[in-house]
Amino acid sequence: MSETTHDSAVAMSAPPASDEGLSPAQRAQKYGLAQSGARPSLPDYVRQLWQRRHFISAFASAKLTAQYSQAKLGQVWQVATPLLNALVYYLIFGLLIGTRKGVPDFVPFLVTGVFIFTFTQSSVMAGTRAISGNLGLVRALHFPRACLPVSFCLMQLQQLLFSMGVLVLILLGFGQVPTWSWLLVLPALTLQFVFNTGLAMVMARLGSKTPDLAQLMPFIMRTWMYASGVMFSIDLILKGKHVPHFVEVLLNGNPAAVYIDLMRFALIDSFTHKQLPPHVWAFAGGWALLMGVVGFVYFWKAEERYGRG
Repeated sequence: MSETTHDSAVAMSAPPASDEGLSPAQRAQKYGLAQSGARPSLPDYVRQLWQRRHFISAFASAKLTAQYSQAKLGQVWQVATPLLNALVYYLIFGLLIGTRKGVPDFVPFLVTGVFIFTFTQSSVMAGTRAISGNLGLVRALHFPRACLPVSFCLMQLQQLLFSMGVLVLILLGFGQVPTWSWLLVLPALTLQFVFNTGLAMVMARLGSKTPDLAQLMPFIMRTWMYASGVMFSIDLILKGKHVPHFVEVLLNGNPAAVYIDLMRFALIDSFTHKQLPPHVWAFAGGWALLMGVVGFVYFWKAEERYGRG
């Protein structure tokens, strides 16, 4: 190779003189290059999520349809599962242990608690696997990863709405008459959905790096259920017992117990405002706002790391 040809090749391969001394980040900025998979700003992330609202809805509906596609009873299991759980809890807690004593309308009381807690439990469990269980989708397509936990929570809400039809029949069968208070179901479920979604986002991020967390969650959720007054009245259990005041506050302020109490107050005539903890709506709104914001921001902070290594 001649000296002239060699000099030309070197000149072609070398960066322009104006790029000398620039860092890789400065050079990328100069030529309009951007990092692949970089985390967008929070307002942009919210905007992208809203633009994909139709995908979120369709994905949730498809997952719900496919969940029981292999079972002969199909979608019937959406209602049968919580009903069977309620039956087991009634036999063990209501009859054997006797927690129904002192609780009027115990069957509506129990079934409402089971259905509402199952909504939170299923949302958290689905959120834990939202990223780790959909790595193929996460790695193949570019979309806001928050679509996944939101979709799974929406799926659980749809499943609860199917179950609510059966819950209404049970309430009517045990003498509950529809009143204006039944309209309180809408704000109560809305607040619970926001809370569930925020918590599911927290668990989605944790579960994306620690798959074993999904194996631990059933034990945590079972403990939470026993502390939420699903099968018994917290007030009756604490009555006559000298427990520290902070324990009583923790049990009554427990978010699962708060949303269960609101639904019982809305649907069951014998469950009056006297059985609600003080400032229950403030607790419900506060938990929804806190977990919704914290969960969303916590999940967004790791947006560029989901599905990698």
